[in-house]
Amino acid sequence: MTTLQNINISHSADLDRLNERIHSQLSTGSTLMSRIVLQMLQGKGKQLRPLLLMMCAQMFGPVDDRVLDSAVAVELLHNASLVHDDVVDDSMTRRGRPTVNAVWNNHIAVLVGDYFTSSAMQAAIATADIRIVDALTKLGRSLSLGEIDQIYNAREHSLDKESYFRVIDYKTASLFVASAEMGCFAANAPDDCREILSGFALAFGRCFQIRDDVFDYFDSETVGKPTGNDLREGKVTLPLLHALEIAPADEREAALELLAKDGLDAVQIAFLQDFARRNGGIEYAFAEMRRLRDSGCEALRRLPVHPVVDELTALFDFIIDRNF
Repeated sequence: MTTLQNINISHSADLDRLNERIHSQLSTGSTLMSRIVLQMLQGKGKQLRPLLLMMCAQMFGPVDDRVLDSAVAVELLHNASLVHDDVVDDSMTRRGRPTVNAVWNNHIAVLVGDYFTSSAMQAAIATADIRIVDALTKLGRSLSLGEIDQIYNAREHSLDKESYFRVIDYKTASLFVASAEMGCFAANAPDDCREILSGFALAFGRCFQIRDDVFDYFDSETVGKPTGNDLREGKVTLPLLHALEIAPADEREAALELLAKDGLDAVQIAFLQDFARRNGGIEYAFAEMRRLRDSGCEALRRLPVHPVVDELTALFDFIIDRNF
């Protein structure tokens, strides 16, 4: 049994209440929307964001209605962003299942994403806490900016780590930061504790995305899911960015020549994957993840003693060690 499974068992009652509330929040008289919502909920992911939100809140009080509404809000906005991202990227599968746009078309997918966004706002407003509403709306802005900047970087062939981290802060880490903040607001946690957990969530979110990016530099059979998609879409992530910095000049030029092209084929993608591996990109990415883990978990020591603190540390280790 994995660390995440153990933590999920520990919080199973709250997760069950969360999913009941998500179903209720998305309930509608529309036959088609109800059918699509049901299909989406059957393929739900790990629900790390609402789990983090509820864990942060639990340090300072019960997981009450306000906490649950906050968790519903962040999970629905996350799913809305995934639906819209699939339209932008023309993705046909997610989590091994057909995407909404693949089954129904882009028009319906956009409307479904909008429905989830509006439902997220309703859940946030139900908390009657303007701080939670503000955090959710700021999150929506960050997710949109991250997608725009990622598209820009791919089109302009941006190859610097600063741009990379700005995108993953917007697209990925912002969800975890908002979750930590909203959980603390819902539980009326002290400001200094909220700042600590927000810093932890930023490190956690960055690490989560870096680990996802590392998967892309191995073949599909090794990872157990399609890889090379980032390179296919012109997205240059941390392992390759580092390899470009330290590789011999002739290898670097060959890699840059490929990255200047649009629409790489399988052979070219395999070359770039191998280039990143041979030039220390994977090792560098893991070193960065360990650095993020140490800084994030060190800050947790300043929080009041609580079992959740140990769970958060274990969850960070799980994120680095995971194979899916």
